[in-house]
Amino acid sequence: MDRTDRKILTLISNAFPLHERPFLHIAREVGITEEEALERVRRLKDTGLIRRIGAVISPGSLGWYSTLCAVEVPLDRIDDYASLVNSYDEVTHNYVRSGHPNCWFTLITPNAARAREIIREIQDRLGTEILDLPAKRVFKINVSFDFAEEDASIP
Repeated sequence: MDRTDRKILTLISNAFPLHERPFLHIAREVGITEEEALERVRRLKDTGLIRRIGAVISPGSLGWYSTLCAVEVPLDRIDDYASLVNSYDEVTHNYVRSGHPNCWFTLITPNAARAREIIREIQDRLGTEILDLPAKRVFKINVSFDFAEEDASIP
């Protein structure tokens, strides 16, 4: 990854350009061609440095339901857990943490009934209780990174 890749990461991590030709906008900002900008972003995505590019929508503003769920999963069943939880499109995040409970995931569904249905299905298949922590108040932290710095620590 070179300095141009770092500039691109900085730009798109802060706000992907909402233009008719977003990669042309990126290209002009970093001083390359539109084709090169598209190819660089494609390569960064293929290598896993960019996981996804997409909108962040507030579920509450749409009247949707959001909940954080926690479950204790034996270490030898983590892969089964991950496969099961990740099979639901409504799961937006899924991760293992140290401590107890050790597995956490978030659900965003059109309504609470759908969330309860998914939680019940996962509980039944895992054979364990899930702690359901519905969102009451949303806290968002805006994080901004300057990847263009030469000493930025990016693998």
